[in-house]
Amino acid sequence: MRLGTHVSVAGTAPIGPTGATVGPGDVYAQSVRCLDIAEEALREAGATLSDVIRTRVMLVDIARWRDAARAHGERFAHIRPACTFVEVSRFIDPDWLVEFELDAIVTEGEVPATGSR
Repeated sequence: MRLGTHVSVAGTAPIGPTGATVGPGDVYAQSVRCLDIAEEALREAGATLSDVIRTRVMLVDIARWRDAARAHGERFAHIRPACTFVEVSRFIDPDWLVEFELDAIVTEGEVPATGSR
């Protein structure tokens, strides 16, 4: 969702192109998939990872936060957005272990015609 210069990305469940859960039981693999989805959504809204100012990482087992943090660090080590990790009781699909949300502010460029407001 883009409104002016603000972009918010949610709904990054670890779902692969076939509709199946990516990396069952693997927080790191699911985190990578969630971030792939988020990065594509940013692109569609005319933003990049460099525009991200805040991330939220939701896990069903907070003890496994390091696996999600490793994937997060691979994408954001040089950007360093504000980041919050939280534990949730569950997601819609019990195979999902993690989801990400991202907020970005685009400072340059035109608002794309598709997928945005």
